[in-house]
Amino acid sequence: MKIGILSRNSELYSTRRLREAGEQRGHQVMIIDTPRCFMNIASQRPTVHYKKIVLDDLDAIIPRIGASITFYGTSVVRQFEMGGVYSLNESVAISRSRDKLRSLQILSKHGIGLPVTGFANSTQMTGELIELVGGAPLVVKLLEGTQGIGVVLCETRKAAESVIEAFRGLQANFIVQQYIKEAGGADLRCFVIGDKVVAAMMRQGAEGEFRSNLHRGGTASLVKITPEERNTAVRSAKVMGLSVAGVDLLRAKSGPVVMEVNSSPGLEGIETSTGKDVAGLIIEHIEKNARPGRTRTRGKG
Repeated sequence: MKIGILSRNSELYSTRRLREAGEQRGHQVMIIDTPRCFMNIASQRPTVHYKKIVLDDLDAIIPRIGASITFYGTSVVRQFEMGGVYSLNESVAISRSRDKLRSLQILSKHGIGLPVTGFANSTQMTGELIELVGGAPLVVKLLEGTQGIGVVLCETRKAAESVIEAFRGLQANFIVQQYIKEAGGADLRCFVIGDKVVAAMMRQGAEGEFRSNLHRGGTASLVKITPEERNTAVRSAKVMGLSVAGVDLLRAKSGPVVMEVNSSPGLEGIETSTGKDVAGLIIEHIEKNARPGRTRTRGKG
């Protein structure tokens, strides 16, 4: 097979591992710098051009679309889909996962456990928002934030009011969420491929830090998850339409609650902490599922 990896940096751990895994299994793997693609949106033969070649012979693509280029990146993925190329994660599903509010609404619709979450536009609703999530302490999150950036723990009502006022003053979109104190600054990253959790790790925030992101000094370790946690992770990926996903869970008193469903989960932390060849499992999934024109969502929102 000929596989294209849509990635801006060929030296990133995840990109390197996917390339190695594909080549080890006898496939031809090409790294494609997504913003350097351009498209011929024709009714007869839609094509993607890269540098000076037409990418019309790929069997499958692996989108590794950064948050800063979501719009253009998903447009490129969609163009490949129109040409019959199998995409590991489809454009519609990637767009869903990148919109934090939309993803929470979809998960909520399917009865998946979530922290109590509030969203409002009017400045007159600040008090109601705070009460809705059970009061302080609470978490305020920018909808456009990634890797823990734009996530603020407000330990008092006054602090919450000040942060909400500041975000509104910047005309930023944000949500207010219940703070799950019993999680103790730790979360679970469940790596889902197809209909299975193939690896799971616990991420613990640095001392004094409630965010567990590895980019912010958190540590990762192997963890055994419960059947309920496994089921929640698989269902979350499925309702989002993702074949591969990193599902972040918190262990709350009420059971597992989903914080985020990531469409481009990193491989370094999960492979290092679990010792599993996750990249190889991704390539194996492509081998089993890649067929011309095999697009499930077919443009559904």
